[in-house]
Amino acid sequence: MRTFIKQSVHKLGRMYLRRVLQSEAEAQEFDRHNERPAELSFVFRQVNRCAPRTILDVGSGTTALPALLGDCGIVVTAIDNIRDYWPSGMVNRHWHVIDDDISRTKLSGPFDMITCISVLEHIADHRAAFRNMAQLLKPGGHLVLAGPYTELEHIENSYKEPGADEASRNLPYICRSYSRTDLDDWLREGNCELIEAEYWRAWTGRHWALGQRIAPPQPSSREAAHNHACLLIRRRVQ
Repeated sequence: MRTFIKQSVHKLGRMYLRRVLQSEAEAQEFDRHNERPAELSFVFRQVNRCAPRTILDVGSGTTALPALLGDCGIVVTAIDNIRDYWPSGMVNRHWHVIDDDISRTKLSGPFDMITCISVLEHIADHRAAFRNMAQLLKPGGHLVLAGPYTELEHIENSYKEPGADEASRNLPYICRSYSRTDLDDWLREGNCELIEAEYWRAWTGRHWALGQRIAPPQPSSREAAHNHACLLIRRRVQ
């Protein structure tokens, strides 16, 4: 009887999920291109390069990234600050996501790699968040970080800057654009070093969300105009 009930519940659950997925697929409309292809290509290149056995994905939200990493044979832990950041709740249909605030994490680690993709810019205490990620890495482990970045200028909230993208102005969370000064502070406090950096120009303005989106984002350099970066960072062994 117990097996029959379990099978029946699973069958109904699969039927419901198929209906939901079909409805969402049929309702799709093009919105606009974004920076995710550049970020994810960087992530998987570093996964292939570093061959981690364990990964912590910080700020997974509803994305399929943890599941895709799991498909690579890696043991994946996914977290998000669900209680604070998702006031109406959040369910990730691809992977189990633990409710944990990385700036006050309860995790113990260690992990071979941590991925934090378009997340750190939305965290109030970014120093604590980076420090905790560094501490959760094994010595010699790697952090893959991506988000708004301008080498010489820190923007506290790019969504509120004059001329910011209209669609971003009313979003309920901040979006910092970090700078080399921020990065140097993180590296020093976390006993880490920068291994590789990619710079991208995703907006026509000088910083993130300023001007018009560029589709696809244009590869750039540290010296040329850019407003986004993908970083590979390693925790020092000593």
